[in-house]
Amino acid sequence: MKYNQLGQTELRVSELCLGTMTFGEQNTEQQGHDQLDRALDYGINFIDTAEMYAIPPRAETFGQTETIIGRWFRARKNRDRVVLATKVIGKADDFMPYVRGGMTRLNKHNIELALNDSLMRLNTDVIDLYQIHWPDRNTNFFGRLGYQHQPDDSAASIEETLSVLNTLVASGKVRAIGVSNETAWGAMEYIRLSSEGVGPRIASIQNPYNLLNRSYEVALAEVSHQETVGLLAYSPLAFGVLSGKYLANQQPDHARLTLFPSYQRYSNTVALKATKAYVDLAKEAGLVPSQMALAYVNSRSFVAATIIGATTLAQLQENIASTEVHLSDDVIAAIDAIHQRWPNPCP
Repeated sequence: MKYNQLGQTELRVSELCLGTMTFGEQNTEQQGHDQLDRALDYGINFIDTAEMYAIPPRAETFGQTETIIGRWFRARKNRDRVVLATKVIGKADDFMPYVRGGMTRLNKHNIELALNDSLMRLNTDVIDLYQIHWPDRNTNFFGRLGYQHQPDDSAASIEETLSVLNTLVASGKVRAIGVSNETAWGAMEYIRLSSEGVGPRIASIQNPYNLLNRSYEVALAEVSHQETVGLLAYSPLAFGVLSGKYLANQQPDHARLTLFPSYQRYSNTVALKATKAYVDLAKEAGLVPSQMALAYVNSRSFVAATIIGATTLAQLQENIASTEVHLSDDVIAAIDAIHQRWPNPCP
C-alpha cells in the first residue's frame, strides 16, 4: 500500500480510503466491522465518514455510521492506527429538517454541536480530518451546472466557518481540516483566508472524480498541485456503474441502484454508452473493469486518496487489488479517447 502526505500536514494516508456510508443501511454493524478489519489488514489506515451517514439520509439512520465505527474502535482498541475523517453538513433545511432543528448553517453554534456529537459517536477525543461536507452558499455542487449568482444572506461566510474551525484545531479536537463538494473559487478563498491568519490551511478537497466525471481536472486539479491540497476522490466507480454490473438493464440483487433507483447521476443515456466502452476496453486489456476504473483514479498525480466503498468483502477485496494494477500507456490513451468522445457525461 502506498501512503501520501495529506496536504501540508504531518498526516500520511493510504492511497485507498475506506468509505463507510453504507454502514447502518446496506451493511449491518457486523458487516461494517468486518470491512474495517479487512481494510486495516491490507494497509488502509484512512477511514472516511460523515455525521449524516448512512446513505440515503434518513432521520432514523442519522449518525449511525459514526456510531458503528465508534463501537469498532472501542472493541478493537486501535484508534491510534487510523487516520479518521468525518464531515459536518452545510445547509440542509430542505432535505434534512431533522438535523439541529433544520438550521444547519456552517456557523459556530452548528459546527461545535456537530463536532461534539461526532466525537461522542465515534468514541474518540480527536478527529484527524474534519471536513465541510458542502458549501453553505448557493453554488455548483452535486452535479449542478449553469452557475447563477444567487447571494444568500443567511449563509455563513467562509471566513466565519474557517474561524470556527480555527478554534476547534486550537482546542485539540481537530488535527486538520478539509472541504468537500467545493469549487475552485471556494477552495482558493479558504486558502487566501488561511494565508491572512483567519484559520488553518485546508489539507484536502473531497469531490467526485471518476471516468464519467473528470470535471475536477478543469480547474481544481491545478489548485491541488499549486497549493498542495490533494483530492480525496469519492464515487470513483460512479455508484458502481463503472463495474459494468448495470449494463443491459441488469439490476443485481441488493445493489445500490437496485435498492435506491432515484440515484441516477451516473445512469443517463450518454453515460451508459461511455460505460460500455470503458468496460469493453478493460476486458480487451485483460483487466477487471472496476479495477481499471480505480487504477486510473489512483494514478492521477493530484489525488491524495481514492475513497472506495463496498457492500461485500468480495467487492472490497477486488477494490483493494486495484493498487496492484498499473495501466499501460496504450490503455491510458484508449481511456482518453473514450473521454474525448463522451466527455464528462455525469458532472
